[in-house]
Amino acid sequence: MALVLGISAYYHDSAAALIQDGEIIAAAQEERYSRKKHDARFPSNAIQFCLTRADISVDELDAVVFYDKPMLKFERLLETYLANAPFGFLSFMRAMPIWLKEKLYLKSLLRRELRELIHQSRANRNQTNIELEREKEKKPRLPELLFCEHHQSHAAAAFYPSPFHHAAILCLDGVGEWATSSAWIGEDNQIKPLFEIQFPHSLGLLYSAFTQYCGFKVNSGEYKLMGLAPYGEDKYVDLIKAHLVDIKEDGSFSLDMSYFDYAAGSTMTNTKFHQLFGHKAFDSEQTPVQMQMDLAKSIQVVTEDIVLKIADFIFQQTKIDNLCLAGGVALNCVSNGRLKREGPFKNIWIQPAAGDAGSAIGCAMQADYQFFSSKRSFTPNQDKMKGAYLGDDYTTESVVKACEQKSLIYTLHDQHQVINKAIDYIEAGNVVGWFQGAMEFGPRALGNRSIIGDPRNSEMQAQMNLKIKQRESFRPFAPAVLAEDVSKWFEFSDQSPYMLMVAGVKKEHRHYHSQSSKLTGLAKLNQIRSMVPAITHVDYSARVQTVHQDTNPLFHLLLSAFKQRTGVGMLINTSFNVRGEPPVRSPDDAIRCFLATEMDVLIMENVVLLKAQQPKEQIELAQSIQFEKD
Repeated sequence: MALVLGISAYYHDSAAALIQDGEIIAAAQEERYSRKKHDARFPSNAIQFCLTRADISVDELDAVVFYDKPMLKFERLLETYLANAPFGFLSFMRAMPIWLKEKLYLKSLLRRELRELIHQSRANRNQTNIELEREKEKKPRLPELLFCEHHQSHAAAAFYPSPFHHAAILCLDGVGEWATSSAWIGEDNQIKPLFEIQFPHSLGLLYSAFTQYCGFKVNSGEYKLMGLAPYGEDKYVDLIKAHLVDIKEDGSFSLDMSYFDYAAGSTMTNTKFHQLFGHKAFDSEQTPVQMQMDLAKSIQVVTEDIVLKIADFIFQQTKIDNLCLAGGVALNCVSNGRLKREGPFKNIWIQPAAGDAGSAIGCAMQADYQFFSSKRSFTPNQDKMKGAYLGDDYTTESVVKACEQKSLIYTLHDQHQVINKAIDYIEAGNVVGWFQGAMEFGPRALGNRSIIGDPRNSEMQAQMNLKIKQRESFRPFAPAVLAEDVSKWFEFSDQSPYMLMVAGVKKEHRHYHSQSSKLTGLAKLNQIRSMVPAITHVDYSARVQTVHQDTNPLFHLLLSAFKQRTGVGMLINTSFNVRGEPPVRSPDDAIRCFLATEMDVLIMENVVLLKAQQPKEQIELAQSIQFEKD
């Protein structure tokens, strides 16, 4: 029975995951500990959490697996720089010192980091100085060190935790070593490649180019571009297809690289790209104008068209009814929703941590099934992600201790009282921080590190965006809905436990306005579009999370009680953080976010805090901490 640790690190979203005989024991992202969003550093804290959860040390692991192959990536970088020489020389000079100092010697670097973890573990045993010196003299046993190709890690993360014995697999992201898009077949404990598209032709980088051009940050602003798209018109689709991307009937595509600078430069787009659209790159902090919205809509449509064509081709090649998705593009829930509605596959499962963080799970599982020949078990209609609740959890006693250290005013209640109080506050129009159970793995809050509110409240979207999340007003919020009620509210009758599908609000719940067609841009924002306006986007869509009793019984109980009170088994659910900050992990993180914003109530386990009762000096201290804008 193998114990395998998977690591994703050194590029963005570093993470660690521990696998034992096909079961995910623990998984966490380093950003939740460092409080630096998308932290790329070696995930020491995340690894330590995984080891503590299993009550083991590094030297008890059978293998440590890294999520890509650095030598292949270095080969790609060198070939790209040589192909573009002398252009890209400055970028080359910035990149090479890091590679020559560290990344080329990643095996040695990883071993050094693992030895440091062993020494830290020994130091934490409260040994005497003499005992510690003796321990240092002993050469620690290091586990087998393995490397998995980047897209293979994605494919493994997509298939192995899925509820399917047999499935097609599609991975779409920016770039790994060479692959940017790849298709695979998964069966039992094997994944086999079908085809791939290689750098520089990348759907993820195409989308990121528009993200940066529209004034948002690459690797974090793609969500904003997706949220902005419904305010625009797809007027640039033909221009994009005529000049930027050549799409074949089988979904394969190539980019005209004369418009892009990302291959060897320091920006995504160049002057020729800007001239094509008749506008320089947009500023990051300006209020979006109609052109940005139209660009967002257009690239969203192009992305969806490509995904649908690739999916159709894979289905024609494999005739398999099940599809698994991973890679950063798989976090585009609008594209996923269209694929579900219009695509050829009966069943779709998406890795909730579809980006690089989830590859820590994928590479560990790949090693477990291939290197150690573990047998794969699966349960139809039940995946192995445990609801993505794979991170830290805290007792009520630890929450009380955190509150008392800051001299905060709180009350203690049993679970029944906590549920009733939460509903009272939500119904009264309050914004509630909801901190319960194990932290989620991946970018979405799924009811354990969430900010929640009343979806019927027409002012809640603006209130949450501007006063709590401190982000752009146009960003939509997602509904967490009882799984058994999803088809009553949305044009959707399947499971979406990880908030990765967009569906339309059912027509009987919509409110139509005679003036709607005359409104443009952000003027559409303040119209009440349904019975649940706070979660209804301007195109009558919503990013749906179905809440299941077996994976999150407490959140399901809260929704059920809210339905009993109001007739609506649904709440607004957004991640517990402010703009530029990762989702909270600990009671201390939650308290700081609660005090620094205009959140009204914080409920952590069985502890309830009201903002109006808290000490002024603690509020001022929390508000003094600033995060970099994303």
